[in-house]
Amino acid sequence: MGKKRQGWRPDTRASHGPRPPEVPCLDLGKLGDSDEEDGDSYIPYSGSYPPTCTLDSSSDWRRSLQTPHAQHHQAQQHSVLEQKTIPENLRSPTDKYKLKYRQYEADMKEEYKQYSQRIAEKKKHLRCPEASIKGAQLEDGHNDDLTALDEKALLQQCYTSKPHNMQHNIRKSEAEDVAAERRKQAVVEQVMVDQLSRAVISDPEQSMRDDVYKEAHGLLGLGTAPMRFRKRTLHETKIRTRSGLTENMLSNKLRFDCRIISRNGRNACRELMGFFFTCDRSLTVYEFRQFGKNRTNALPFIQKGVYQHQRGQKKGKAYDLSDFYVGANLTFRSVDHKLPESVKQNPVFTVRVISIDEAAMDFLKGASVEFEQECSKQVVDDNKVFKKIQGILKETLSKRGVRVITGLGKYFRQVDKNRNGFLSQADFKEALKVFHVEIPEGDFESLWLILDDGKTDKIDYGEFTRAVFGEMNEYRKAFVRKAYMKLDFNKTGSVPMVDIRKCYCAKKHPLVLAGKATEEEIQSSFLETLGESCSNPNEVSYSEFEDYYEGLSIGIMDDDDFVDILRNPWGI
Repeated sequence: MGKKRQGWRPDTRASHGPRPPEVPCLDLGKLGDSDEEDGDSYIPYSGSYPPTCTLDSSSDWRRSLQTPHAQHHQAQQHSVLEQKTIPENLRSPTDKYKLKYRQYEADMKEEYKQYSQRIAEKKKHLRCPEASIKGAQLEDGHNDDLTALDEKALLQQCYTSKPHNMQHNIRKSEAEDVAAERRKQAVVEQVMVDQLSRAVISDPEQSMRDDVYKEAHGLLGLGTAPMRFRKRTLHETKIRTRSGLTENMLSNKLRFDCRIISRNGRNACRELMGFFFTCDRSLTVYEFRQFGKNRTNALPFIQKGVYQHQRGQKKGKAYDLSDFYVGANLTFRSVDHKLPESVKQNPVFTVRVISIDEAAMDFLKGASVEFEQECSKQVVDDNKVFKKIQGILKETLSKRGVRVITGLGKYFRQVDKNRNGFLSQADFKEALKVFHVEIPEGDFESLWLILDDGKTDKIDYGEFTRAVFGEMNEYRKAFVRKAYMKLDFNKTGSVPMVDIRKCYCAKKHPLVLAGKATEEEIQSSFLETLGESCSNPNEVSYSEFEDYYEGLSIGIMDDDDFVDILRNPWGI
């Protein structure tokens, strides 16, 4: 009992008691300012405030807070908190700080205003999708233009009112970023090893003079293989040659990520990384390949060399530093490279630059005296023609873009009997007429002259679609490829419709959350609109999957809203 009395135990009979020895004495006079405290949280201690009652037991503090004296003290503390306390020794802010603060305040107000307008607009249009679609029909006067298929496709835009919650996926996203950085580093190291070793081993100067003389005059014996097939031992190899590259020379390089522009899903989803070396204006492209779960390798896709433009205004000119920027197209001849047969179908294949190393580009720009980012008048005029046609069709396609673009893609594939992707001018005019897409005759002729630069009277229908309707930026396309690669993890180029049905999740759709629709209804509407674009109803190719989201992208202005449409149902 003695030990219990010495401890701090509740005593309901005592209203006030002495401070237990285990509790340290609180000296309020030693409290001072802290740099981490702001003005609102600091309360100066003054002797004019009445002291609070001592906390001598667990029940005393409850009883003391209910007394009139304690309530009066709480009111005084609350009034002090409302006042901003400014220390006496605080210096007045300088003019530079005042100006900086005013600018910051103005920027914050403007950003908040824009954010509020964006949220209000979303709530206005997406509170009830059926009503917003009918309202848009009445405003635009297109009551008969939208079909039931268009309205079902527009249900996917409702995901923009339900932003994706990244709180649960932060760790997964960080892991993906680390893995991507490791892949880049592995490719860079492999490129440096390959170029430094091959430059020395494959140099003609390595060949011994006697063997070169005998091979040139046909004096080699019957059992002797040519020099290019013979193994060279270490003591026969010169470490330094006159034409060999050094690590210092190869370090002046620009790294860029790229992708193949192709309707084949396996080719379009290849992970490619290119390098442009300023020392000799050569470039190379590597592919990061994964074999199984643990084995990875970086393999050359385009061998290192000096290449020229194969199309456009710069046809025949060698690539230089100004040709590399986000969205740039690099063209190569298929016969010059060891490529998959699906890529070799076209005599010229195109690689699109999707990102570049900005730090390396700034360094190389400063070091290069010949760098000129020029844009010829012809290129500017061509872009004006594209923008004019896209502006004419934008309003028309904002609500029925999915049906038109996916339908045109399906129509082109049916008309393309040769399966090479090229159609004539008459075929394109007929397709536009079938889908009620009106382009002025003069603009169509200007467009055809630009695209048919080889004067063959046939152009690639994928290029035609991109020129007429525009295309998603690379940020959006990266998420489309990511969603498709999640479905097509074996990289076969097509996904069974059964797998899409299994993977599509409509739990986060606003209509499902509001109880206005079921998950099965939203899923069925998506599968129906996607299935209409497929040549084979049992599977979806990459081009069909991309066309679907290309049409959906036309009516969505904000990139983050479009990404929410992919993140919520596919969980990426």
